[in-house]
Amino acid sequence: MIPRKLSETVLKFAGKYPVISVTGPRQSGKTTLVKSLFPKHKYISLENPETRSIALSDPKSLFDPKDQLMILDEIQYVPELLSYIQVISDETKIHGQFILTGSQSLILSEKISQTLAGRTAILKLLPFSLSEISKLKQVKDFSYEDFIFKGFYPRTYDEDISPEEFYPFYLETYVQRDVRVIRNVRDLNTFTNFVRLCAGRTGQLLDYSSLAKDIGVSVHTIKGWISILEAGFIVFQLYPYYKNFGKRMIKAPKLYFTDPGLAAFLLGIKNAEQVKTHYLKGSLFENLVVLELLKQRFNHGLPQDLWFFRDSNRNEVDVVAENEQLQWIEIKSTRTFSPDFLSAFRFLDKNPDTQIGNKTIIYGGDESFTHKEVKIQSWRDLGTINSFS
Repeated sequence: MIPRKLSETVLKFAGKYPVISVTGPRQSGKTTLVKSLFPKHKYISLENPETRSIALSDPKSLFDPKDQLMILDEIQYVPELLSYIQVISDETKIHGQFILTGSQSLILSEKISQTLAGRTAILKLLPFSLSEISKLKQVKDFSYEDFIFKGFYPRTYDEDISPEEFYPFYLETYVQRDVRVIRNVRDLNTFTNFVRLCAGRTGQLLDYSSLAKDIGVSVHTIKGWISILEAGFIVFQLYPYYKNFGKRMIKAPKLYFTDPGLAAFLLGIKNAEQVKTHYLKGSLFENLVVLELLKQRFNHGLPQDLWFFRDSNRNEVDVVAENEQLQWIEIKSTRTFSPDFLSAFRFLDKNPDTQIGNKTIIYGGDESFTHKEVKIQSWRDLGTINSFS
């Protein structure tokens, strides 16, 4: 088993809260993680139809006083159990008593916030990070194009499954099962085409009207479908950075996938060589980098708090990490460093509305160094970038 960076965070919060909730995409490794960390807990999978039927008809039968420590896998299928968990945890006051997992963030977070507020730590586990799999022999000579094509889902590495085999089944399972649970989408073929069109907008501003026109549905429908993709951990959004927090939420966000391999599959990419010449190569590399920064924060139990910057003069910075001091991060897929990369930061010194902080350029080359007080970071060293302090 490849050690997961989230393990330490899970154990830390299990010593403080009676309930630990681990959410994330299907097959990101949630079950493997919690079963390895809590081997003495009784394991119950609510994805099993028989178990789910019992949980719905006779929920009290699941909570045996002799088995006070429990893992409840895919809790979103029977959210009614959360009320029983609340009562039991309040009575027993045992830290780390219930470990919950779920692959539908919207449903799970809403139910938990209503029922277990103040009683649970909610953590997110995404597929492998670069630092988690960097020691595997099979990726020793991988280029970033290889990682974009293969993605980071554990099964593709543990069982050496090719992307051409893995992603078609993954997409079909998601559309046929999770989409129906989250929302009743009648035309699944149109929805699947919508997901493919989203892949073509990776790293771009989300234009609901354009998507609606291309698909032939209303803007309202597109917004609902985007929320479905977010709930199932298929995509996430980066919002623009403004000092005025309210402004951030009303401006157009940028769209990214929670796994670059899925995005590459949806774009019809058949091998890593094709990534090198693809018109969205830069966007896919940007997706890879932003995703690694996001995983780093989630693995420390922190909120997303990543943004992008764009002003009225079209000055742009790909990522702004909001910490004690702002981090400005520009992303370049080229393998050769150019001093021209620094031009992305020149406007900061002249702009009184921006808070100056650390400046970093992450590029497709193999060497990391400092140039004119700007960190030039190789994509291979993403695990050493501190995006949370």
